[in-house]
Amino acid sequence: MHSAYIGFGSNIGDRFFYIRNAIHHIAQTKGITIHKISSLYKTSPVGYDKQDDFLNGVIAIQTDLPPLNLLHTLKQIETSVGRQHRSRWGPREIDLDILIYADVYENTSEIIIPHPEMHLRRFVLAPLAELAPDILHPILNETIQHLLNNLETDQSIEKCEDIDLSFCQ
Repeated sequence: MHSAYIGFGSNIGDRFFYIRNAIHHIAQTKGITIHKISSLYKTSPVGYDKQDDFLNGVIAIQTDLPPLNLLHTLKQIETSVGRQHRSRWGPREIDLDILIYADVYENTSEIIIPHPEMHLRRFVLAPLAELAPDILHPILNETIQHLLNNLETDQSIEKCEDIDLSFCQ
């Protein structure tokens, strides 16, 4: 079994509904065990900012699926939950990304691990640091907490204290 961290986000319709359903699908997938789920964070969009705010978070899992199989599984879950593919960085019902998979570094036309922009995004680093502040970024060799503490961005982020996703498992 390998440790992995999955980032999730939604900014269309009932964001909580999409997130809850995606987490439930992940929990029901053979070869994946959810270890922990971060808090939800309300965040401003990145890239294309003329869209609604996102709800984002991170799931810590154990899996025996190889990285590419895990990616394909997550994309199937996105589709089954209702994701409609639009423009890059545009609005989405649900988005599931492999952030870190063990200490794997992989860069092919199909998959890039660790996520190539995670170290630049507060909406990824904050929930990831909540779950695993001391893990090392496989390329940058810095802890997630260090990356978060030294991030220079004005992206707004707000922890949603009143939402608990643990029942989704």
